[in-house]
Amino acid sequence: MGKYFFPDLVLSSFLDLDRAMLLQRGIRGLVFDLDNTIVRRDASFLSPAADLKLRDLLAGGFRVAIVSNNGSVRVSSLAGTLGVPYVSRAVKPFGAGFKRAMRLTGTGRRETAVVGDQIFTDVLGGNLLGLYTILVRPLPGREFIGTRLISRPLEKLVLARLGGRDNEGPEGGVLRAGKR
Repeated sequence: MGKYFFPDLVLSSFLDLDRAMLLQRGIRGLVFDLDNTIVRRDASFLSPAADLKLRDLLAGGFRVAIVSNNGSVRVSSLAGTLGVPYVSRAVKPFGAGFKRAMRLTGTGRRETAVVGDQIFTDVLGGNLLGLYTILVRPLPGREFIGTRLISRPLEKLVLARLGGRDNEGPEGGVLRAGKR
């Protein structure tokens, strides 16, 4: 059961995604979490760097979707700036939102990666479906109270174990050996 909490890759930021590495792994579709992954939870627009990175991925042929537990007004506004499909109120880690995103992008399980900042929603949900999972550090700023009080303290325990299994630890942005 514990394997479902460990990502395939840990990065400092989604800005560090390497197109060549993703393509080499057969990844064509990217399902992004929204809050604290590509945009701060307390921001209403993408940073110029985030906007540029997402547009670069789209220009590189990746099919991108946003899957968020947030409401549709916020998600549609940010997804609309990029012209990408989205799933709001996804109820992650349950799989329906991820499956819908894959239908919207036209990608299958073996060619889709989930990129998110939370182990118990993004990584767990992606792993339960057999997707490639990428954990990024959460962006700074305000967090949902449940995340701050419950999820983040539990994640520290998982990250401590993850650090012991990586070459450089969770902050080094290394590929986990042997998970898949």
